[in-house]
Amino acid sequence: MSALHLLPLRSPRAARRGVDVALSGAATALAVTGLAFISIATAGGIEPAAPLVVRQAVAMGVGAAVASVLAMTDHRRVALFAPLLYAMTLVLLTLVLLVGPQINGARAWLVMGTLQFQPSELGKVALIVLLASLTHERREPSLSVRGICEVLGVAAVPMALILAQPDFGTFLVFVALTGVVLLVAGARVRHLLALAALGVAAIVLAWQLDLVEDYQIERLGSFLDAGAGDPQGAGYNVTQAQIAVGSGGLTGRGLERGQQSALGFVPENHTDFIFTVVGEETGFAGAMFVLLCYAVVLWRGLRIAAAARDILGTLIATGVVATFAVQMLVSVGMTVGLVPVIGLPLPLVSYGGTSVVASLAMIGLLHSVDRSAR
Repeated sequence: MSALHLLPLRSPRAARRGVDVALSGAATALAVTGLAFISIATAGGIEPAAPLVVRQAVAMGVGAAVASVLAMTDHRRVALFAPLLYAMTLVLLTLVLLVGPQINGARAWLVMGTLQFQPSELGKVALIVLLASLTHERREPSLSVRGICEVLGVAAVPMALILAQPDFGTFLVFVALTGVVLLVAGARVRHLLALAALGVAAIVLAWQLDLVEDYQIERLGSFLDAGAGDPQGAGYNVTQAQIAVGSGGLTGRGLERGQQSALGFVPENHTDFIFTVVGEETGFAGAMFVLLCYAVVLWRGLRIAAAARDILGTLIATGVVATFAVQMLVSVGMTVGLVPVIGLPLPLVSYGGTSVVASLAMIGLLHSVDRSAR
């Protein structure tokens, strides 16, 4: 029996409700909080705040519509479209490498006029559903070595394209997602440990062959020894982020009163480092509110996975939970120096149209699994 199924199921009263109110409420609170702090983070910046807020609000509307459609669709029907979404993702990721502009050292976006689109965000949704479908079909008492290899082959193609951008943060999300799906699907622990050993060996080999970018080595060095690096160099972001979060104290400096945010000391503080704005403006109390909302999303996701009517639903729900958890932990961890700076948005909070649409789509997938189980 899966460990997920040891979790208590919902009460009869909850089963009669049309939607998971706690999940919807937490996701909405995060999205609205993100909209407010994007406005604060970009106020007084080079680019006017209003257009960014409007774009994010429009993306939230599109994401809400996508989530509603997915929530009303049986997850088994959604799985039928996974190969098509996967194929579209591969085409778009290839186009990114061929014609995408280089922004912040990476080719991760397709630009059409004023619209920027990040295909790897679509890839998260596609890979969750496709891996769940594949492992569901190949699962016997446990997932065989052949089944594991097939899953890894499917996941390796978009992962290689994303690593070529390079976007190590999203690559890490894909690795974690694949590992969690394999574990829940019944892959033996010794096989997963062998894969982990191969992954470490691949990283060492890439390091020896100088396939790792210089700035990535500098970031890792500043993380391992924060006091030894150049405060104006690779360790600048983390140093300024820690100052911003620490200066917030218990209740924060007050909305639009944060000096680090207002003076632009923290780069990308409306995207990857938006948690620094939350910490500085609203302090420990505001930061805990945001983390509590994520805890609710992850808790409800695990409950939905445990109560799913089939293993396909369990795999989809755990894939969503894994994706949210890794992104949240890495994004928050970067701001306080717990993990290296690898660049990941805070789900539903950071600025980014494609990211918020993909995150809301994953919330819709959770509702789809939940609705099928009611």
